[in-house]
Amino acid sequence: MNDQRGAGISDSWVVSSRGNKNRIDPDKPYAYLSEKERTQQGTIEETNVIFLTNRECPFHCLMCDLWKNATSYSLPLGVIPKQIEWALGRLPSARNIKLYNSGSFFDPKAIPVRDYERIASILKEFDNVVVECHPRLVNSRCIEFRNLLRPGLQVALGLETINPEVLGMLNKQMNADDFRNAVRFLSDNGIGSRAFILLKPPFMSEEEGIYWAERSIDFAFESGAECCTVIPVRGGNGAMEKLAEAGHFSRPEIRSLEAVTEYGIRLGKGRVFADTWDLELFSACDECTGKRGQRLTGMNLSQEILPVVDCKCNSDNFK
Repeated sequence: MNDQRGAGISDSWVVSSRGNKNRIDPDKPYAYLSEKERTQQGTIEETNVIFLTNRECPFHCLMCDLWKNATSYSLPLGVIPKQIEWALGRLPSARNIKLYNSGSFFDPKAIPVRDYERIASILKEFDNVVVECHPRLVNSRCIEFRNLLRPGLQVALGLETINPEVLGMLNKQMNADDFRNAVRFLSDNGIGSRAFILLKPPFMSEEEGIYWAERSIDFAFESGAECCTVIPVRGGNGAMEKLAEAGHFSRPEIRSLEAVTEYGIRLGKGRVFADTWDLELFSACDECTGKRGQRLTGMNLSQEILPVVDCKCNSDNFK
């Protein structure tokens, strides 16, 4: 790839920039955990999260590293339900569950349609189920799965950014209208939706990253999404390192994540969560990273603006 802004980004370039995949067991999810989350009703409840091992996503997004824990082939019928049962046997009791599969739940090459009924049966004791999907793969399969479920269904969609130039360079093969149409389709069929918003994707300055994350939250809620999760963009997939070397990417600051989360919560239009995984990557100040992480976690759970962390680094230049 040359140094021209965004030039040369394609499936082949993204894939050729990768390193090796992780060693995974196709009979087990590659990760699982339990976390607390504030519900739409305002209660704070345990949520089980299962990261399913399955076929790699067909979309090769510029910033994605989820391919590291995916297979290059579709799994046999029945394996995905067994993964869910295996993880639930090791997780605590919870009323809510998220099934993340590093791609799109409604991609039939990732999650076999014939497994829907068995999956729905396993999930019958939950109140709410969240799955993820690319906006362009939202279709009648969503309705088919919803009709089998007893719990309520919500689909998490990657909006990423509504900056049209940058969204195009993310190689996600979608635009803002695709997101809006997917949310509308889901809503018309009694299915909820939440949005993933990127904080400072490639080709943005710190100030631009904040501005476009806030505009993306605005757009997600205006489109009908109920919830937004703000994800600070990381490296680690090969392509991002090449962009960083060319001066097209640097990690956002933790204070930017705080600012965008505060903005979204103040809107009062729906839940807004900050992704707090690996927060130390986004802070150069060892003295306050832990406190800022606690603040973000507290705002996630309370959906209220908590007192600003008092630290000498607050005097640094920051917009």
